[in-house]
Amino acid sequence: MTGPQHPGDASEHYVDPAPFNPHVTRELTAEQERYFQASQWQIMWWKFRRHRVAVWSAVVLILFYLCVPFAEVIAPYEANTRDSKFLFAPPQGVHLFHEGSLRTPFVYPMKAKIDMNTLQWTYQQDRSKPMPLRFFCSGDKYEFWGLFKADFHLVCPPKGGSFYLLGTDRLGRDQFSGLIYGARLSLTVGLVGVAISILLGLFFGGIAGYFGGIVDSLIQRLIEIMRSLPELPLWMALSAALPVTWNPVWIYFGITVILGLLDWPGLARAVRSKLLSLREEEYAQAAMLMGAKPSRVISKHLLPGFTSHIIASATLSIPGMILGETALSFLNLGLRRPSVSWGVMLNEAQNISVVTIYPWLMAPVIPIIIVVLAFNFLGDGLRDAADPYK
Repeated sequence: MTGPQHPGDASEHYVDPAPFNPHVTRELTAEQERYFQASQWQIMWWKFRRHRVAVWSAVVLILFYLCVPFAEVIAPYEANTRDSKFLFAPPQGVHLFHEGSLRTPFVYPMKAKIDMNTLQWTYQQDRSKPMPLRFFCSGDKYEFWGLFKADFHLVCPPKGGSFYLLGTDRLGRDQFSGLIYGARLSLTVGLVGVAISILLGLFFGGIAGYFGGIVDSLIQRLIEIMRSLPELPLWMALSAALPVTWNPVWIYFGITVILGLLDWPGLARAVRSKLLSLREEEYAQAAMLMGAKPSRVISKHLLPGFTSHIIASATLSIPGMILGETALSFLNLGLRRPSVSWGVMLNEAQNISVVTIYPWLMAPVIPIIIVVLAFNFLGDGLRDAADPYK
């Protein structure tokens, strides 16, 4: 039946004259069918792609982490190579034009001398002699992943010249090469530390949320005690307890274990609160009534329900661990030379007078800021993608 429903209503209301059939299924579009059949991870990926800042942050982090396995190839020098002719050398720029003509990338040679009035190293560029850089070349020798010796580099200084893109420190060590090698320790310390933190957080949070009662009370009191301790002094005390005679590799693992052991309480509380609510769900109750062991109920039925939340929490914890290692190494309580990390490099910039005269010694601050911000933006994107209400 069609027609106006009210005399004063100028618009018409159309009604389908076909009889109602409850057995007729609604036809879905291809896009709707794709969405309804998608898994939880596919939906998270689609939501994450809409967060442009988080996507670009992930790209930046991937580029940084490419330096971890290929540091020896990317860096033009070995991390601890010294050049006594260029102490506190300023950054050496790369040029493409010389006297108006286009050339392959080159640098101008530098001449060093000491200012007898200020006792400061000064450098002057000789712009009459451009020196082309070498690419895919042989340079400082190294052991690739400790497996075999090699000397291949993506870029090398000119023959008979130097290439210090970010300058040198007080011993003539290349700052740019130090940043590349330092990424290996500074970036992986967060990953290893978070892995330890996740394992402890899932274990203690899982048994506290599943069993409750006296077990939950004991774990909560332990968490409250650990969270009441001042973080930085505790880091310093535990790091100072590491023997100075240890190999740098063992000191590295000691720092990561310390950071992981002190970071799990926050994740454990998040896991506990989730399990307290999820264990009352029908599927969890059915698994327990069928005789499933607590370990199976927790690992197979409860934890997968908030895996996405754990990933987001872990991503947001990595910057804190990177900053923790940087702070300890800066205070000379963490890694030390010959190990190279961004915190170890910043240890050279403790004297404010040195920083004022040689500001390029603060170069490690730039990648630290970029990586920390990228992890924070990535964590925000993952958290929004994992939220079922967004």
